[in-house]
Amino acid sequence: MDPRIETAIVIAVAVIAVLLIAWLVMRKQRTAKLRERFGPEYDRAVHEVGPARADTVLLEREKRVEKFSLRTLAPDEREHFITAWRLVQSRFVDDPQAAVRDADLLVDEAMQARGYPMSDFDQRAADISVGHPHVVANYRAAHQIALRHRVGEASTEDLRQAMIYYRSLFDDLLEPIPATPVTHKREVA
Repeated sequence: MDPRIETAIVIAVAVIAVLLIAWLVMRKQRTAKLRERFGPEYDRAVHEVGPARADTVLLEREKRVEKFSLRTLAPDEREHFITAWRLVQSRFVDDPQAAVRDADLLVDEAMQARGYPMSDFDQRAADISVGHPHVVANYRAAHQIALRHRVGEASTEDLRQAMIYYRSLFDDLLEPIPATPVTHKREVA
């Protein structure tokens, strides 16, 4: 074989190898950033769709949420929600079931006021995971307790826990929208 052809083949193989290594490094870095940004939600995505698709699913969520007109609550809106939460929380002693129902509705109202669309629960949870990845598990857990309560399978202690879970997301929703992605960890579940 002609030495020039051999050299060209070796160079082509080397270039392909370098490109493959660069692609693998970039993918690993992207995965590390997503894992840091989404925290436990990243692991949940891996569990649901597998490691090969988790990055894609989370990136698609980010793109979807980027299209929303999310906003920080105005001071008077924030005060309205704080007052409403205190009322809901104070009702827990006398009527835990109604308090949990009202907490769920108040969280939905706060999400809507912030600019989140009110689609089915799974989509809402996926959307909220982008800006609040460390408390979305609490939201899901509270929702599950509320569903169990509707069929008579939740104890008062379960309902108390649901209130704590709802509160963690509610508190996050009242905070201003950060200029950079949230990386703090305010987990309860």
